[in-house]
Amino acid sequence: MIAGCMLTISAAAQASKKVVIQTPSVQCSMCKTKIESYLKREPGIQAVNVDYKKKTTTVTFLTDRNNIEQIKTAIANAGYDADDVTADETAYTKLPKCCKKPKVVETPATEEQKQ
Repeated sequence: MIAGCMLTISAAAQASKKVVIQTPSVQCSMCKTKIESYLKREPGIQAVNVDYKKKTTTVTFLTDRNNIEQIKTAIANAGYDADDVTADETAYTKLPKCCKKPKVVETPATEEQKQ
């Protein structure tokens, strides 16, 4: 009986926090699946939802087991930008083609634009 009460008190003492992280490099449902499965392996993560249309990742986590900076780093280690943390270059190169940012094609400036 006492052990059951202690377990309940201990679980109640754990605070959770919900954050929304901007993930501008997510492109498709494969990105969503990759980030969600990657983050679920991190300590203290309770819930993850990637919205690739809004380019956000919502994460609920236990504050005594993780923090927002570690979560952003985990997303970057999976190959995606997360707020101010840039994607790990090696992980990014391993992403499927559909998960990579569209390349911006620059057109050469005309003589008039150069002046």
